[in-house]
Amino acid sequence: MNASDPSANSSFNSPADGQTLYRYWGAHPVPGGTRFAVWAPNAEAVSVICDQNGWQHGIDSLASSDNGVWQGVVPHLKAGSRYKYAIQTRSGNTIEKADPIAFCSELRPATASVVWHVQDFRWNDSAWMHSRSTMDWQTQPLTIYEMHPGSWRRSDDGEGFLNYRQLAHALTEYLLPLGFTHVQLMPVTEHPLDISWGYQTTGYFAPTSRFGTPDDFQYFVDYLHQHGLGVLMDWVPGHFPVDGHGLAGFDGTCLYEHADPRQGFHPDWNTLIFNYGRREVREFLLSSARFWCEVYHIDGIRVDAVASMLYLDYSRKEGEWIPNEHGGRENEQAVQFLQEMNTHLHAEFPGILTIAEESTAWPGVSRPCYTGGLGFTLKWDMGWMNDTLRFLQRDPIHRPYHLNDITFRSIYAASESFVLALSHDEVVHGKKSLLSRMPGDQWQQFAGLRLLLCLQYGSAGKKLNFMGTEFGQWSEWNCESQLDWPLLEFETHQGISRLTAELNRLYTESAALFLTDHAGNGQEWLIGDDTQNCVLAWLRRTPSHPEAILVAVNLSPEVHYGYQIGVPHAGTCSELLNSDDLRFGGSGVVNSGELPAIAGPLHNQPFHVTLTLPPLGCVFLRAEPPAAPCAADQID
Repeated sequence: MNASDPSANSSFNSPADGQTLYRYWGAHPVPGGTRFAVWAPNAEAVSVICDQNGWQHGIDSLASSDNGVWQGVVPHLKAGSRYKYAIQTRSGNTIEKADPIAFCSELRPATASVVWHVQDFRWNDSAWMHSRSTMDWQTQPLTIYEMHPGSWRRSDDGEGFLNYRQLAHALTEYLLPLGFTHVQLMPVTEHPLDISWGYQTTGYFAPTSRFGTPDDFQYFVDYLHQHGLGVLMDWVPGHFPVDGHGLAGFDGTCLYEHADPRQGFHPDWNTLIFNYGRREVREFLLSSARFWCEVYHIDGIRVDAVASMLYLDYSRKEGEWIPNEHGGRENEQAVQFLQEMNTHLHAEFPGILTIAEESTAWPGVSRPCYTGGLGFTLKWDMGWMNDTLRFLQRDPIHRPYHLNDITFRSIYAASESFVLALSHDEVVHGKKSLLSRMPGDQWQQFAGLRLLLCLQYGSAGKKLNFMGTEFGQWSEWNCESQLDWPLLEFETHQGISRLTAELNRLYTESAALFLTDHAGNGQEWLIGDDTQNCVLAWLRRTPSHPEAILVAVNLSPEVHYGYQIGVPHAGTCSELLNSDDLRFGGSGVVNSGELPAIAGPLHNQPFHVTLTLPPLGCVFLRAEPPAAPCAADQID
């Protein structure tokens, strides 16, 4: 029998808002059955194949409409039923496709879609959502824990996945003492292959069934929100895999992708590139981004591989790409898509974050669209990451000649709103873990990791660390096993964990360390060229408050006694954090008590302080002006 025709419902047939396609297309349980709609403008016929009809073609046929959408109601089909679309192409073949707007999918390796009602969940995060709507993350502390749900922690036998609900409780219990403000999930959109880490997305509206149901994922977000943790997710609009059940050749033609491989095939990942010039494709992607914010209360998206979207010649040789209409290499259609995405998301969901992984010098990635920017909230600072890791991997004897690796960032630090990211990309493909990349003996390696974390937290920019960094994972990340949790039985690894918690606390409680993260005066250099001692120092402060935080870094393994650094005013300096503290696994070279600021100009400051700099260590000092005399003290 044919599915009944719902064409009388004009709002379903022709949605007024192209960014809410998920309200109209896909599979929606209705009284007496399930309503279907799928865009396949070049198909000769489309039918629903499912458990109920024995997966037979042509039994539950859909009716076509003028806009290329096939639609109908399959009677008696209930939530939880598996289904696909059988699409008869113009060449006479019939192909079976998963629903592009499916809300749920079968557990891999099965590939069918699953009927699901995603609006039934009862949320309990109204306080979080209200607070978020008033948030300006440019001037707030933001410290992100990036994690891969399948390999963070596994079941007791170390083999099975934790489901979303188990993850919610375990993550919250673990992260709250560490002081992170947000969790960033590597892609949880449905994907066929575990080792793709989720970046080969086939389900742009479905949380992967590896870890449970859509309800379970809503519970995950809701639980974290109730405990004060934001939830960000990776989102991949730059490319999609060629799997037969997915978007590739969806109706027998290049529907979502370009037909010309010079535009439509990505050589790095053997994937297909979305045709951003096609309105329906843009609306599909815009709807996906909006869907996660509306239906799952996601606090923001990190957009993967933005550079590959912006440049037509990305990873291509001469003759392997097609210039734009002006003869340039810029993908103007992708630029328009990203600007439209950011404009609408920020307008509709105040307080969310959009973050770009963009590795080039494209101007204005995190600047407003009305100024010609792309409109992202933040951009990963890939230059800081590369320069800092390259510097710290050098033997300390060579470091004095390469201090510019650290100081160079000051040239561009205010050009964008940056996240200082130490992500999963830095601990895979033979790069080793951050701890094992540090030179020297074991003590020096731990000191090097502590130094890296202090450089990150002391520098201007928001923070992101990949799971395992917070306790000093020795081995390179492996997506097929859990983190090496037994390491936390050792004092040295506990020290890294304590340092992470203390840095998060210091950062989130000190306005001088976050309020000017993106301002031109956010990091005021004092010492950038002490090659003899291999020392760097800078001030973090806010214009409205006299308090300043001095960050001093000793990049050599030698203790520097009696080292003098300029400070902005008289008074005293007190040590807030010292990476060489015994409780962090250091050697205990610290500065006790109050350090007086002495008159005498140094480093363009009117006063100076004398302190001890620990080996391979970092010191955070609070420089406070003398207290104003009270009225009683001024009476003769």
